Amino acid sequence: MAITLVNPGGLPKIDAYRQVSVATGSRLVFIAGQVAWDAEGATVGEGDLAAQVEQCYLNVATALAGVGASFDDVAKLNVHVVDWAPEKMPQLMEGLTRAATKLGTTAAPPATLLGVAALDVPEHLVEIEATAVLD
Repeated sequence: MAITLVNPGGLPKIDAYRQVSVATGSRLVFIAGQVAWDAEGATVGEGDLAAQVEQCYLNVATALAGVGASFDDVAKLNVHVVDWAPEKMPQLMEGLTRAATKLGTTAAPPATLLGVAALDVPEHLVEIEATAVLD
C-alpha cells in the first residue's frame, strides 16, 4: 500500500480523519469533484445532505476502482458543502458512515471541509474530490 495515515503527537486526534498521509507510491490519481449523481446523471437525495454525501463517496469509490485503486490509496479529500454550518456535521458524518459501511472501508485520509455558496446545479449540496497515490 502506498499510503500511511498518521496522527502525529502534538496535533489533535480527530476521529473522522488522520492529520497526515505519507505517500510512497509513484503514480498520482486526481479524482474530479464528485456530486450526488447516479450513473445516469440523476441527482440522488435531493434536499438530503446525508444521502448526497453517501452518493459522492460511492462515486469517488467508483472512480478509484476504474483505475485500480480504492479508498486505501487516498492521500487527501476535499469536501465542499453548500451553506456550511457546524449544525450540518451530523448529516455529513451519517452520509460518510453509510458510504464506509457499504464500501467496507475504514480509511480516514486527511480531509479539508470547505463551505461554498453554490455548486454546479442548485440541487447539489456537496462535492467531494480525492487525490490518491498508487505504487
